[in-house]
Amino acid sequence: MLITDSPILITGGAGFIGSCLAKQLVLNAAQNVIVLDKLTYAGNLDSLQEIEDHELYEFVQGDIGDSQLVSDILVQHNPRGIINLAAESHVDRSIDGPAQFVQTNVVGTCNLLDSCFHYWRDQSAEAQAQFRFLHVSTDEVYGSLGPTGLFCETTAYQPNSPYAASKAAADHFVRAYHHTFGLPVLTTNCSNNYGPFQFPEKLIPLMISKTVQREPLPIYGDGSNVRDWLHVEDHCSALRTVFNQGEPGRVYNIGGNSERTNLEIVHAICDVVDKMNNHQHCSRELITFVADRPGHDQRYAIDCSRLNTELNWQPQFQFESGLKQTVDWYLRNSQWTKRVMDGSYRGQRLGKQP
Repeated sequence: MLITDSPILITGGAGFIGSCLAKQLVLNAAQNVIVLDKLTYAGNLDSLQEIEDHELYEFVQGDIGDSQLVSDILVQHNPRGIINLAAESHVDRSIDGPAQFVQTNVVGTCNLLDSCFHYWRDQSAEAQAQFRFLHVSTDEVYGSLGPTGLFCETTAYQPNSPYAASKAAADHFVRAYHHTFGLPVLTTNCSNNYGPFQFPEKLIPLMISKTVQREPLPIYGDGSNVRDWLHVEDHCSALRTVFNQGEPGRVYNIGGNSERTNLEIVHAICDVVDKMNNHQHCSRELITFVADRPGHDQRYAIDCSRLNTELNWQPQFQFESGLKQTVDWYLRNSQWTKRVMDGSYRGQRLGKQP
């Protein structure tokens, strides 16, 4: 794709992954960026502070479900593409309230697609050829793996949580808009992200916070559930690669080649925090096993060889060094964590309702 002065619209750009992507595009690629974000509990402008006064960055508060707002942004700014990161993304919250996940992840994505299609249809042939709609999804749509095997782009969908089901539905709508209407779409399915600026309800920042506060470290079940971990900086570099080089209609899996059990993750966090804080005690003693999450998938693992071979992308972060960097950031940025904990979430367990 040709690089032009036309901006890229990032929906959900004040969230964990979206803010990292916006900063990479502005600071590393000198790309004009418009961020559209509803600023729900997980969207925070603090995460975009580094570029808030940059001439290449503009922020719009709003909902992807607001078709008129999206259409107005498209007409006014004439973006060369959209990267859709707007989503409800926490499995536990989807167990407590599936309806909001349907509204944002399914209805919202469908509204966004429809607005984009009508905008794209009215562009010149050259602009249509350059336009891309990149939809960012999850490996959770594929279901659960046994002790062996990897998810690839042709793995059958078998979502097991309301969150995964909502993302699967959105993925199918994206595919349908390409095959039915010709909209040049791309879809990525990534493994678990970690890194700075992640909302503290997710496993790694939550365990860092609780370890520092000397609070119990709750681990679901026996801690044997396996996830592949992907540093957010690597994820965003992959998204940029797919957006610029990917073939319309294709799906690309993004992984970090870092499978770990949840128990191994918490052990590693305890050890890093203890070393950085010069603790005289062992934080592993804080670990407590709690009732498992309803429908908890056992293992996810990503085969991202298509991205490696076709687009020449590789992750740069090793998990051990990436985790140390992440722990160090949270230890040095406790005020950020305090600001985003707005009262609706205080580290309590979510998702207990079957």
